[in-house]
Amino acid sequence: MAAAVRRGSALRAVARRFHVSVRTVHVWVERAAGRRLDQVDWRGRAPGCRVAPNRTPAEIEHRILQLRDTLRHESILGEYGAATIHTTLQATTASPVPAIRTISRILVRHGRVDRRQRVRRPPPPPGWYLPEVAAHRAEVDLFDVLEDLKLARGPLIDVLTGVSLHGGLPAAWPLRTATTSRILPCLRTHWQAVGCPAFAQFDNDTRFQGAHQHPDVFGRVVRQCLQLGITPVFVPPREFGLQNPIEHFNGLFTAKVWRRFFFPSLAALHQHTLHYLTARRARLAARIGSAPPRAPWSAASRFRPAVLPAGRVIFVRRTTARGTVELLGHTWPVDRAWCHRLVRVEVALGAEESTCTCYALRRSAPTEQPLLAMWPYRYPRGPIAP
Repeated sequence: MAAAVRRGSALRAVARRFHVSVRTVHVWVERAAGRRLDQVDWRGRAPGCRVAPNRTPAEIEHRILQLRDTLRHESILGEYGAATIHTTLQATTASPVPAIRTISRILVRHGRVDRRQRVRRPPPPPGWYLPEVAAHRAEVDLFDVLEDLKLARGPLIDVLTGVSLHGGLPAAWPLRTATTSRILPCLRTHWQAVGCPAFAQFDNDTRFQGAHQHPDVFGRVVRQCLQLGITPVFVPPREFGLQNPIEHFNGLFTAKVWRRFFFPSLAALHQHTLHYLTARRARLAARIGSAPPRAPWSAASRFRPAVLPAGRVIFVRRTTARGTVELLGHTWPVDRAWCHRLVRVEVALGAEESTCTCYALRRSAPTEQPLLAMWPYRYPRGPIAP
C-alpha cells in the first residue's frame, strides 16, 4: 500500500484495491514516511499511546524509589509507605508532589512493596473433635429442628432434619410440633432403615439433651441412643464449624423444598419430602456407599424410657474465664491456663461408678488432644421419669 501511494496512486484507489479503509492506508503510509520501505518496522503495535500523557516523569519516579529506600533504613519511626513518602516530598520539594495514590501505584509498578502474606492453615478434617470420626472409622448423624414454618392457611409446623457427616445421608420429618415424644419414633424409624451410626450429634436443645433446670438429667433421646449402642454428642449451637453439615442441609431443604412449592397441608409437605429425599439419596449414592459402615438394627431392641444403661455421653464445651466448664448443672475445674478454649468432656456411665474425662481441642492441631482433667461422677440412681 505504501509503495502504491509513493508511485502516485490516490489513497482511496489504494484502499479499494486492497479492500481496506482509507484510514488504514493512511496509517501505513505515515508509518513509512521518509524511510526506505525495507527499513520500516511493519510489525503490529498495541492500540493507544505507548506512554500515557499524564504519566509521572521518570525522574520523579526515581526520586520516589530512592526516598523509599532511604526511609526504610534511616527513618526513626520505621515508616516508608506512600503516605510517609508524600509527606517527605512536600517538606523537601518545591515542585508539585504526586498524590498518595499515585505514589502507591509507582511502588506497586516497580515491585517495591512489602506484601503481607495471609497465613492459611489447612482446615481440620470433618468431625475432628471426635478422633474415630476424623479417622473415617465411624459415622456420625447430625440432627436439628427447623421451627415455625407457616403452612398456607394452616398452623406453624416444625421439621426434624438429619444428615450423616461422611455419607451425607439426608433425612427430614415434617411434624406438627417437634416434641421429644414425636422425635423418638423418627429416630428409631431412620436407624431401623439405614442402620445405627457410632455417634449421634445434637445441639443443647432440651428436646435432645433433657431439662436444664435440674442437674444430672439425661433425656429420653440420650437413653434411646445408649440403649442402641450409639454415643450421643452435644455441641454448642453457636460454635463455629461444629454444626456446619446440618446447617447446610437445613438451608438446602428450605431453598429446594419449602420455598419452591405450595403446600396446603402437612401431609402434602410430608409426601413431597419423601420424593425429595429419595432423589437426594440417589444423587449421593456413591458418597453414601463409601461412608463408614453402620451397625445393623437389632430386631429385639425395645425402648425402655426409665433405663439409663452404661455407655458414653460426649459434650463439646468452651471453658470460662476461670478455666472451668459448665456441665450437667455442675461447675468442673479444667485448667486455669485453658481459658475460653474448646474441650471435649466424655461422661462414662458405668454400673458402679462413673467418670468425666476432659480433653483439649484445638483447630490448629486437631490430632493433638491431650488430657486436661478427670473427675469422678455419680449420677442419681433414683427412678427416671419418662
